[in-house]
Amino acid sequence: MGQGWLQIVIFLVVLVALTPLLGSYMARVYTGETVMLERVLGPVERLLYRLFAVTVSDGQDWKRYARSMIVFSLFAWLAMYLILRTQTIHPWSNYLGKTFHSGTWDVTFNTVSSFITNTNWQYYGGETTLTYFSQMMGMTVENFVSAAVGIAVLVAMIRGIVSRSGSSLGNFWQDLVRTILYILLPLSVIVTILLVSQGVIQDLSHYTTVHTLAGGEQTLAQGPVASQIAIKQLGTNGGGFFNTNSAYPFENATPFSNFIEMLSIILIPAALVYMYGKMVGSRRQGWAIFAAMAVLYVAGIAVSYQAEQHGTPAQHAAGVSTRAISGSSGGNLEGKEQRNGVVNSALWATTTTVTSNGSVNASLESFTGLGGAVPIANLGMSEVVFGGVGSGLYGMLVFVLLAVFLGGLMVGRTPEYLGKKIGAREIKLVSLAALATPLIALATAAASVASAAGRASIFAKGPQGFSESLYAYMSQANNNGSAFAGYTGYIQPNPGNLGAHGVKFADIVGGLTMMSARFIPILLVLAIGGALAGKKVTPAGPGTMRTDTPTFVALLVAVVILVGALTFFPAILLGPVVQSLSTHLF
Repeated sequence: MGQGWLQIVIFLVVLVALTPLLGSYMARVYTGETVMLERVLGPVERLLYRLFAVTVSDGQDWKRYARSMIVFSLFAWLAMYLILRTQTIHPWSNYLGKTFHSGTWDVTFNTVSSFITNTNWQYYGGETTLTYFSQMMGMTVENFVSAAVGIAVLVAMIRGIVSRSGSSLGNFWQDLVRTILYILLPLSVIVTILLVSQGVIQDLSHYTTVHTLAGGEQTLAQGPVASQIAIKQLGTNGGGFFNTNSAYPFENATPFSNFIEMLSIILIPAALVYMYGKMVGSRRQGWAIFAAMAVLYVAGIAVSYQAEQHGTPAQHAAGVSTRAISGSSGGNLEGKEQRNGVVNSALWATTTTVTSNGSVNASLESFTGLGGAVPIANLGMSEVVFGGVGSGLYGMLVFVLLAVFLGGLMVGRTPEYLGKKIGAREIKLVSLAALATPLIALATAAASVASAAGRASIFAKGPQGFSESLYAYMSQANNNGSAFAGYTGYIQPNPGNLGAHGVKFADIVGGLTMMSARFIPILLVLAIGGALAGKKVTPAGPGTMRTDTPTFVALLVAVVILVGALTFFPAILLGPVVQSLSTHLF
């Protein structure tokens, strides 16, 4: 167990060491300072502006910024839908000895909505459903653009916070292009090379038929995997090229590739916090938010690892030691890869659910009740503990403003943040932004367990079945994409039952959940940025509550937990907590 804690400490040390390096670089990208890559990519950037008739000096207020973002996202949605519905005419569409066909309209609707919202929830197996062209031009491209949109919105909100006059939040098209060219693309190249060096495949070969030792035949899927895995992790997307995701050796080949992928998942979200401190002119502000996130992140790791190392109550009640079940290392290895073990499975599960990354290297459904409660609790905090690229920090900034408001009430002063007073309009927008995602998640989860069509997708019974359904809609509402595997959108056709209706319910309601929970908070965040942009800065006085102290960090942590507890705690009690206290296997 000591070795497991050592691995966790090494991972956290590397993360903290790289955070200011990447954060400083990103701050230069968005503040107009010269970066080395401009010598190579500058002509490409200027060419793109000319092609799309973009005047980067044309600042946009929050409404124009939001309109540009919506138009771009709609275009990307339609383009991907067209790609996925025309698979029979794609190049490289016959590498299984048969032509790949398109999925049904409702599955395609869900898939496109999933990738355009940075969720990557999947009701399909990539290697048996999608052509190489769909994987490259559909999934991989959307992984870039959805991540870039999230970061662009964050940068716009930061500009609203630091603006001293006027209403401009920058130019969406410039932020989008610079994010892709100077941040996501170079990092993806580096990670792709590292993954290929470890054995993650990258080719356009036909699927290979091999003969097993038992005398049977097995088809090994191949494809341009490493390049998609790199951006799916860096962009906190998470969709697997293969159905078994990062538990599959072709996606995640060695302990080093596992380390690189986990680091890629959380590196940009962590660095964005440091970037924030640089852009607002106070690194202490960035480190304060980083500390609040780190406290919640490390607590989740500790609980998840301890729970999985200990095993389930049902295992102990049956008189079977965890050591006998899972080998000399002890712990619950049900649903986990032996090569990853308990520690890397628990660390991965916690990392992907504090960020909006849905990739998995173990089955969350097989976690203990308490270990499985950690991913659900992380989603309950609206994934603001580092969170998705861009979305995590702008979500946390909403909680920062809420904490400032509550702190101001406690000390009897008008709440201020970085010299700007938080008025009635701002706090209304903040409240809506903080509650939008939980309300959407709870409403759709309730519909899934209360309706016959929704229950058709629930595989297990009892608290486990409830946890599966709750987690599915919390994951989709938080644009995460991971799942308790029992909840499905694929049911074998059987005339006379609700199977087909269950499929359509899960696909359509899930797609609408992802779209609304992505874009409603974005619009509210941009509105907050627009409201703050026009405010004058008031010099700090002796009674001003500082937001870069340990006291404020504690207040911020309390607000995040409080909002999560008030919204999701009763539902969590009905699922994983009940299961963890039970002596029976559900």
